[in-house]
Amino acid sequence: MYAVIIAGGRGTRFWPASRKNKPKQLLNIIGDHSMLQMTVDRLRKMKNVEDIFIITGEHLKDSIQSSISGIKTKNIIVEPKGKNTAPAIGLAALHVKQKRPDAVMGVFPADHLIVGAQKFAKTVRSGIQIASKNPTLITIGIDPHFPATGYGYIQYNSKSPYKHLNAFPVKTFAEKPHQKLAERFIKSGDFLWNGGMFIWSVETFFTELNTHMPELNKQLKKIEQRISSKKDFSRLWNNIEAQSIDYGLLEKTKNIHVVKAEFDWNDLGSWNSLFDVSHKTEENN
Repeated sequence: MYAVIIAGGRGTRFWPASRKNKPKQLLNIIGDHSMLQMTVDRLRKMKNVEDIFIITGEHLKDSIQSSISGIKTKNIIVEPKGKNTAPAIGLAALHVKQKRPDAVMGVFPADHLIVGAQKFAKTVRSGIQIASKNPTLITIGIDPHFPATGYGYIQYNSKSPYKHLNAFPVKTFAEKPHQKLAERFIKSGDFLWNGGMFIWSVETFFTELNTHMPELNKQLKKIEQRISSKKDFSRLWNNIEAQSIDYGLLEKTKNIHVVKAEFDWNDLGSWNSLFDVSHKTEENN
């Protein structure tokens, strides 16, 4: 698997500690290393990760190069302009495709706290096993501990040919709910938090993109030619509509399964969530 780490951001969630040129993934808010460095290290330890890419904005390139170890400079992909997750993942997929057209790629946020490296590796291995042999998209869902209103949800079908891998067909994606709806999700027992982590083959990804986001796929094909000849593609990039991968692709396709995560997870979206994590960590020590 080729791992892609999404490391954009404008540095607003942990203001005043975070800034535009130093968003939360570059802060040492948990332990001695930045969230991005922890993500790189977690993936680097996995035997089935062939290489790691980081996709980011021009404003963060120098900071990442100077502060993150274990990543080749050529593996830092720079978006000419932030266009949300669908174009960013598409651009990263082009770079993976250049390395190996039949590759499986995994997409991971730079700024999520994950506890349990071995359980994380097991969950990812399940996704790789399915994606490498079947033309389906894979997302990772988190078992919800409480009716959170700050996360999106994934509803799944309990009947699955991949039950032995803890993977299930996705029924629906739900946006961040209000409190009562979140409580209904939890009570139903077939909803997971949307962890924003994905695994799929490059071929399957572009096939699905062509079906559900044909205009983006068309622009990426043009950009692929520019990348192959090492030419600037910023003008083509400006023509791309900003859109999230969830809204543009995942909520539309029927060809997607969710692997239930076995690890503990928190997206550390605010100072309050950081306090909760730190408090629990202190209690467990």
